[in-house]
Amino acid sequence: MALFFERPESGETAVLVHIKLTSESEPEDPREFEELVIAAGGDPVEFITGSRQSPSAKFFVGSGKLDEIKATVQRTGAELVIFNHNLSPSQERNIEAELQCRVLDRTGLILDIFAQRARTHEGKLQVELAQLQHLSSRLVRGWTHLERQKGGIGMRGPGETQLESDRRMVRDRIKSIEKRLEKVRKQRDQGRRSRKRSETPTVSLVGYTNAGKSTLFNAVTEADVFVADQLFATLDPTMRRVEVHDLGSVIFADTVGFISHLPHRLVDAFRATLEEAASADLLLHVIDASAEDRATNIARVDEVLKEIDAYKLPTLMVYNKVDLLDEPKPKVERNSGGEITSVWVSALQGEGLEQLLAAVVEKLPTETIHKRLRIEPSHGALRAALYSHKAIVSEKIDDQGMIELEIKLPEGDFFRILKNVNLKLQDLVTL
Repeated sequence: MALFFERPESGETAVLVHIKLTSESEPEDPREFEELVIAAGGDPVEFITGSRQSPSAKFFVGSGKLDEIKATVQRTGAELVIFNHNLSPSQERNIEAELQCRVLDRTGLILDIFAQRARTHEGKLQVELAQLQHLSSRLVRGWTHLERQKGGIGMRGPGETQLESDRRMVRDRIKSIEKRLEKVRKQRDQGRRSRKRSETPTVSLVGYTNAGKSTLFNAVTEADVFVADQLFATLDPTMRRVEVHDLGSVIFADTVGFISHLPHRLVDAFRATLEEAASADLLLHVIDASAEDRATNIARVDEVLKEIDAYKLPTLMVYNKVDLLDEPKPKVERNSGGEITSVWVSALQGEGLEQLLAAVVEKLPTETIHKRLRIEPSHGALRAALYSHKAIVSEKIDDQGMIELEIKLPEGDFFRILKNVNLKLQDLVTL
């Protein structure tokens, strides 16, 4: 038998297969699996479930279950079978040969969604790298059969256009992408260092996919990041500078959503993106407060944070979507020591955002200057800069025409303003 048969052109109708393995300590979620397929643009026509002690070496499932899947494919006319499990290359080939249709595993499904969501040059490079690494382990002979496929779940994105007939060319392409991503990583490092030098704190939003991070990001920063009620709506990191009262400039970063058992090659491929979270001064762990399995989702996010060495960073739990709860009321929770631990908000309704920003101010370690200054009318540039930073608490003009200001702002912002207007602290009269 040929290693690759002539495959029909792929459609989007799919048969889903979820097998409960008693040997698994953390089984995959079948509901999340169906959401992933829909997010990829799939049309599930049948959901086949079953259970067994451990996977079959040849087909993952037993012969009886394989016959059931085959009969379902023939009955429904489905052209794609998706497993909620990671299949070995040989299992994937064996199942395809039996079913005579395309077979996709969980990693391939997630890669396809990532391919659809990538918008930036860096994001596309990362997707292509992950796709090539995944596909190269599955293609044994030639790559020419891919030229006859017209997209479809698992075959989209920049990766498929690079698949040449020579493995060496694929390896060279992988090396080339890795070099370019290393350059991107260095550029990000430079950007982070410059932000550190300017003492601009960074707040990264992290959380399980579809927790509402982008909606919250848009509400806080007044940005227009793509938002959808689907998994992995955001893939590329987005950063915005926000002026926060009593704190000054803060960089907010929106990141890709996490998911259970995120394939390691995706964690590796997106490390440059995830490092934005790892280098933040504060993490906002956004949680869907209405999700039935929110405790499990929190644990899964913590696992990924450990993988990227971000687990020990200061973290504020943000319970989003309180408008979907029986008591839709924003609130702030503190521990026995009076420290803020969580904020409950509705990003969609814009409720609780003031409490959230106040909590960010409290959680970010900054030195605040609270002074009374007496400045000359000629120091208009200083006065204007202080107003633009919302740092002036009160203002009055004395009998000599001098301006008395009460100011309150972060120490770093204050000295940066003085530098920008060519003044030093000793040039000012403090009261």
